[in-house]
Amino acid sequence: MSRLVPSTVAGSLPKPAWLARPEMLWAPWAQTGALLEESKRDAVRLALQVQERADIDIVSDGEQTRQHFVHGFLERLTGIDFAKKRRIGIRADRYEADCPTVVGPIARTAGVHGEEARFLRSATARAVKFTLPGPMTIVDTLADEHYGDRAKLAFAFAEVLNAEARELAAIGIDVVQFDEPAFNVYMDAVADWGLPALERAAQGLGCKTAVHICYGYGIKANLDWKATLGGDWRQYERTFPLLAKSKIDQVSLECANSKVPIELLGLLAGKDVLVGAIDVANDRIETPEEVAATLRRALAHVPKRHLIACTNCGMAPMKREIAYAKLMALGAGAALLRRELA
Repeated sequence: MSRLVPSTVAGSLPKPAWLARPEMLWAPWAQTGALLEESKRDAVRLALQVQERADIDIVSDGEQTRQHFVHGFLERLTGIDFAKKRRIGIRADRYEADCPTVVGPIARTAGVHGEEARFLRSATARAVKFTLPGPMTIVDTLADEHYGDRAKLAFAFAEVLNAEARELAAIGIDVVQFDEPAFNVYMDAVADWGLPALERAAQGLGCKTAVHICYGYGIKANLDWKATLGGDWRQYERTFPLLAKSKIDQVSLECANSKVPIELLGLLAGKDVLVGAIDVANDRIETPEEVAATLRRALAHVPKRHLIACTNCGMAPMKREIAYAKLMALGAGAALLRRELA
């Protein structure tokens, strides 16, 4: 992570067909038992190989071991009944999902992703990132029949997330990232309890901390929502000043083909800014020059020592060959800008 304009991915990468059904969220596994576990490890190896070939500096497991970035964490906690699913509206009813139900006190009786993190750490010499769902986004992806208060539920999750994140840092994970797409939806609640819960989740970690806030995967519900936001997407304007005052080290955001005013990045003074320079909502492959141009625009508002090249969001629903080509463009675009700055 020491070189100028390092690159990373926001989160998920597409899963191979031999692991899960392609091009969909919550994709069912194609294997079971020991074969599934072996397939997950092979998929992580492949994800690392693809990232390293693209010269991505801070690599991840591409969330190959989880069906979904939220539910993959929740599956191993107590107090949540996955057999009692309800179809509810999430992200302010932008779309519906079948969500498990909170039926008792939330607890983490054992590590959730420790084994996966140890494998990831052992499989590459590069800096590694591990992603976890943020408290507000978890709350928004569940039915609750126990706490009856979203803020209380968020802080319950913040406690277990903090324990998990501390274990990940001790294993040798370089960056623990909390994914909070809900921060672009519930603007008042971010200040009231969303950010305080996030800071509790990230408290005392011996590694870099990051938060990813975006406008969502490239699925129809998100594209339809974006179409209602007009020509000037200013949701970040309310959250960035709060994050600038927080103890979170890095902020990951969406810039490629978005209508986010680039000057809003200046509201993150002092933070590392992961500039989304790859659009995950279409199949067009960016050129390295286009990636560099997006990053170059950010430099007017972000000091070069704080600039990190990234994707807009996770790439789980994309075609593998398209996602992989976009990663190559990301690495090449960051290298192009790096040469200019040198």
